[in-house]
Amino acid sequence: MGVDYYDILGLTRSATDADIKKFYRKLSLKYHPDKNQGDQNAADKFMQVAEAYDVLSDPRKRAVYDQFGEEGLKHGVPAGSGHAGAWTYGYVFHGNPEKVFREFFGGDNPFQEFHDRIDGDLSMGFGGLHGRGAKKQDPPIERDLFLSLEEVYHGCTKKMKISRRVMNEDGHTSSIRDKILTITVKKGWRPGTKITFPQEGDQGPNNVPADIVFIVKDKPHPRFRRDGANLIHRARVPLGRALTGCTVEIHTLDERTLHIPINDIIRPGYTKVVPGEGMPLVVAPCDKGDLIIEFDIEFPPSLPPEKKEHVRKALIN
Repeated sequence: MGVDYYDILGLTRSATDADIKKFYRKLSLKYHPDKNQGDQNAADKFMQVAEAYDVLSDPRKRAVYDQFGEEGLKHGVPAGSGHAGAWTYGYVFHGNPEKVFREFFGGDNPFQEFHDRIDGDLSMGFGGLHGRGAKKQDPPIERDLFLSLEEVYHGCTKKMKISRRVMNEDGHTSSIRDKILTITVKKGWRPGTKITFPQEGDQGPNNVPADIVFIVKDKPHPRFRRDGANLIHRARVPLGRALTGCTVEIHTLDERTLHIPINDIIRPGYTKVVPGEGMPLVVAPCDKGDLIIEFDIEFPPSLPPEKKEHVRKALIN
C-alpha cells in the first residue's frame, strides 16, 4: 500500500492547503521531542508528520503523489507519462524534521508563543513571521472529468483544453491564452479521484495562480454501473426461465461475450456473482473486482385458462 501521507496528518485527499498547515502544526507540537523526552514513538511520529508536510505542502510533489502514489514520487515519473512537468527524479526526504519545524514556525523556539494553543488556529496565519506579506493563492478551480467505463477499464489519455489569463513580459498587463493539459487515466480510477495541475489558473501581479483540479465522474453506461471495483449488470428474465433456469448473455467492456448459466430459481433479491469480471483494481490493475448480475423478473401480462391450469398443477400441491 505504501505510505499514506494524508492519513499521517489525519486528512483526506480533498484537504486544502490551510488544512495541511493546521494539522501539521497541531501534530508537530504534540509530538515534538522537547515535549516528549525519551519517547521514541513520539519521535517517530514527529519524523512522519514532517515528511508528510514536506510532500503535501509542495504543490508539485503533492500532484505527483496524488496521481502516481508513493512509488511515482520516490522513484520518478517517466518523462513520457503524459504528466505535465513530469517528475523525472525521485523524492528523498532529507530526514531533518527539526528543519521542517523551524521553517514552518519561523523561529527556533515556537513554544513561547504556541505552547498552550495546540488546538487553536493562528490568527496571524500559518507559517509564522515568514508568512506575512506573502502572495495568497487563489482557491482551486474544480472541473468534472467524465469518463466512460471503457476508458477507465482500459486506461487512456485525455487532452483538456483550458483558457487562462497569463501575465505579459511587462509584469503589468495580461492576455488570454489556451493551454492543453494532458491527463493519463489509470486503469480502475474511481469516481471522486482528483488530478491536480498546480498553479495553472489565471495569473495576476498580486496572486499565486489557482490549482486546476479535475474530478473523475462516470458517464452513464447502457449495460453496467459500478460499485467500487465491482460491475453491476441488470438482466431481464421471463418468469418461466426464472423458475426453470436460463443462460444470461453479457457483452463485456473488453469486447468479449459471457454466457452465464443460472441454475438456481431466480427469486426477488437474487444475485449471481461472477468473480474477476469487474473493473481493474487501481493498486493492481491485473486483478479485477467481480461482476454482479441482478435480475428483473418479467411476468406475463395474461394467461389463458389452460395455461393457468398447468401452472396450478405444477406449483400448487
